[in-house]
Amino acid sequence: NPVCHIWSDISRFKRKFCNICRKRLEDITAVRCEVCEYYAHEDCKDFAVNDCRETATYAPTRDNSTTSVRHHHHWREGNLPTNSKCAICRKTCWSSECLAGMRCEWCGITTHSTCRARVPEECGFGTLRDIIIPPYAISIPRIADLNKDLILGIGNNMSKPMQNITSQSNNNVVTGPDYMNNPSLESKSGLPIMRSSSTEHPSGGELELGSSIGIERDHRIRGAEAFSSSNVQMETTSGKQKRDKQTSKAQQEEEEEREIIRVYDGNATFRNCTPRSISVPKQATYTQILEASLRTFHINDDSTKYCITVPTDDVGGDQPLDETMPLKSLKQISRRKLNIYIRYKERGDMDCDYVRVYPGILKTHDCFKVIKVTSSSTTSEVIAKALSDFGLTNVNAEKYSLVEVLLISNVNYTDRILEPNEYPLHVLRQQRKESVRSHRVTRFYLQHKDDPHGPSVSLFVGNLPPGPRTEKQYEKILFQDILKSNKDLKWDNMEVIYYEHGAMVLVYNDSDRATRAYSILRKAYHDQKQLLVLMLPNIQPQTMPPNISPLLVFVNVKSGGQQGAELITNFRHLLNPHQVFDLQNGGPLPGLYVFRNIPHYRILACGGDGTVGWVLSCLDNVGQDALCQSPPVGIVPLGTGNDLARVLRWGSGYAGGEEPLALLRDIVEAEEIKLDRWTVVFHQDQDKRVPTTVSETNSSKTSATASSAAATTTNAEEKRKKIRKLNLPPSAVALPSEPKNKANELLVFREEDKNKIVLQEGSTSEDKTEMFVMNNYFGLGLDADICLDFHMAREENPNKFNSRIQAKGYYLKTGLRKMMKKGGLKDFTRDIVLEVDGKRVDLPSLEGIVIMNILSWASGANLWGHEKDDKFNRPTHYDGMLEVVGVTGIVHLGQIQSGIRSGVRLAQGGHVHIRMNNDYPVPVQVDGEPWLQPPCDITIIRSALKATMLRKRKSKIKRRNTEPTVYFPDGDEDSKC
Repeated sequence: NPVCHIWSDISRFKRKFCNICRKRLEDITAVRCEVCEYYAHEDCKDFAVNDCRETATYAPTRDNSTTSVRHHHHWREGNLPTNSKCAICRKTCWSSECLAGMRCEWCGITTHSTCRARVPEECGFGTLRDIIIPPYAISIPRIADLNKDLILGIGNNMSKPMQNITSQSNNNVVTGPDYMNNPSLESKSGLPIMRSSSTEHPSGGELELGSSIGIERDHRIRGAEAFSSSNVQMETTSGKQKRDKQTSKAQQEEEEEREIIRVYDGNATFRNCTPRSISVPKQATYTQILEASLRTFHINDDSTKYCITVPTDDVGGDQPLDETMPLKSLKQISRRKLNIYIRYKERGDMDCDYVRVYPGILKTHDCFKVIKVTSSSTTSEVIAKALSDFGLTNVNAEKYSLVEVLLISNVNYTDRILEPNEYPLHVLRQQRKESVRSHRVTRFYLQHKDDPHGPSVSLFVGNLPPGPRTEKQYEKILFQDILKSNKDLKWDNMEVIYYEHGAMVLVYNDSDRATRAYSILRKAYHDQKQLLVLMLPNIQPQTMPPNISPLLVFVNVKSGGQQGAELITNFRHLLNPHQVFDLQNGGPLPGLYVFRNIPHYRILACGGDGTVGWVLSCLDNVGQDALCQSPPVGIVPLGTGNDLARVLRWGSGYAGGEEPLALLRDIVEAEEIKLDRWTVVFHQDQDKRVPTTVSETNSSKTSATASSAAATTTNAEEKRKKIRKLNLPPSAVALPSEPKNKANELLVFREEDKNKIVLQEGSTSEDKTEMFVMNNYFGLGLDADICLDFHMAREENPNKFNSRIQAKGYYLKTGLRKMMKKGGLKDFTRDIVLEVDGKRVDLPSLEGIVIMNILSWASGANLWGHEKDDKFNRPTHYDGMLEVVGVTGIVHLGQIQSGIRSGVRLAQGGHVHIRMNNDYPVPVQVDGEPWLQPPCDITIIRSALKATMLRKRKSKIKRRNTEPTVYFPDGDEDSKC
């Protein structure tokens, strides 16, 4: 079935070819589809073939059985991976010189065009079949005027309105979808006016004819060269570098021998004043003008089916053009402006025509059926005939409708449902009259009157105030304040409320109400923040093949420079895009909600350690409501430190060298392993409160971080101190809803949160207890101080920390600066009491204490060391034990990073208690989240929350794979190596 593409942002692609004009993309800006491997020049995309992948084709069976559904290959020509070989003849089928070879978008099998017929029809999804959700197991709500990317959440399209392209030639003319949505703009016949594809996509340039029949000008050449002569545009002299500023006499004479004609493909383009111009010789024949007109609208059809007419009024009136002397006749009728129509030859003696009817999501072996219609044929008769031709004789035709769909780039929605007593032949003729080009991209589908998705539509609403609120408080915000108490827009059920994250899922039992509520909510603001609203798909687990464990992918596109954005596109190409989620759109919660009814699945978190902690924290909150409460989590390291990824063998950082397909194969083969998690409790007594005023807090902090240099502090240092004093521990009520990690994501403390924190510190309650979950390590003292400085610098200038090299460079610079600075945190352990498993530990002179759960710290350093010691057991991240290590100073830290020394081993145990007897706040950090902690008691105990992780299997020596495809024949085991 024809499906529109979803285009990416304009970019440049190496070693790729345009699927439309078949030329290279290197030197010209281009786009690619976010769902399939379709590439096109920026100006070619308007004429792309609408053959994108169908990602949601669920259709309920009549008897509600769970019989397996056959899935067919989706072929795409060219742009094959390097060294691709034909699965049939085993010969090379790729080329770096042109579009060559065929590849299935789902299983990745590659063949020659001539060998494709020998490939079995059924697609088995290749080696990724165990983690892919088949399209027949997913349904999306059927909603009018719905862009597919609104559900997929691709790029920034969720905040963009529907396309509304206004003609450049007349800014006062209503065009595009607004023209269709205006009920007052109708044709005199009473039918809705047909949109023109040239209205949606105005021509970016003009077309010309050569001296004989004419040479079609490349449509990527822009308006400045629109009417220049063809031999100037098509320069062939190799030694000429610059075009002459003045045209020669011969060229001027040649231009005078040509005529510029404005071409309209129907009444719609004439009303909207969006013609396309052609330049023809004054002696051009009728056939030459007609063929040039068809080419300018990219109508690749038999020219004998069309004719040229001349407009006579502004309401669609016209008269035929004289075929013997076309230009002379045109000048006599049009006078100054030479305007013509392209019309389809409607034969008056023929009372019949043919329409193509596509099956939609009906399970048939045929792509379409050609149905003969007459002037007396009704829509009901066409539906019955199409169902019979498709072999569906036992179904009730009254349960189906015929849908007229206009396929245009980035817009793929139900245009109009034909009435049962409507005449399709009249609709066809009206289409051709309004726009010949639009008629060429219009399809008729059979559609169930009952939406397979079901009547319910789920809306995810985020960016609401988190914390201890009730359902009635959220209802007041949404229903009374935003929806203005409109009962027609109220939801039927508030299914899930994520109080800690300020999000919820609203369920509507009517798609029309859901659409209207969606359009209002996505534009609404609360507390000066725009609401985040997503329309969620449904997964039907009963239709999935048995023994599969689908993969839920979370990608932090801000991590690792542009690597996150590139990865999410590649994963959408390799998997079903409905199982790949961008963490910028609501975080992990929407994906976890969509997968809640799947009994077994895996998670792939693409980001730094903070992203992994973010996903695990959301699993803690929502896992108990899902069938799979603790799915195993794999990692693609995109951060700076990536300590947890190092321990689990996923590497020090993804640099783009490894193919995404190889990453997914590693996930399939990975082994499950448990990860200990710990609860860090901060208990602050009344007599250990930090001063409540800003000046007192600043003075306390200054006494802790500097010894005698406060009097000569620069303005820059004063600014830094003002920022640092606000980084007190975040409220224990609100669990983190965003990734917080020194090595990866940007930490942002909102001003209102900071003010709340200062007020809480100055409250008069008896005690205050805060709890955090720790996955990696806890730092107190020097390492937390460096982490805090890094966080401050990144808050001030986030653009300077877009790569790992920049981040590590700043760590080095911070360390050198502290090395030259006297005082600081020297001997701060004199006021620290450490107890491990109830036994007090004598502390030497230290500047920092690190309590580790994993044996990787600060970008891979082994703080514990490799030396064997009879006092301690061999540490692991699943032994239920913590390792306590001390750091003597900044030089010691540098030696640890270089591998010369290890930390000072202090203790090992399952329960750690720290009492801070100092009278000033000390820097602390939990998994890279730093702040200044006032004096308190700190307890670290093993958490009841469990985490299952995926550890990459140790690499084995394998024969080099020369066929980069996700498809392997079941009988060919050698090709899997």
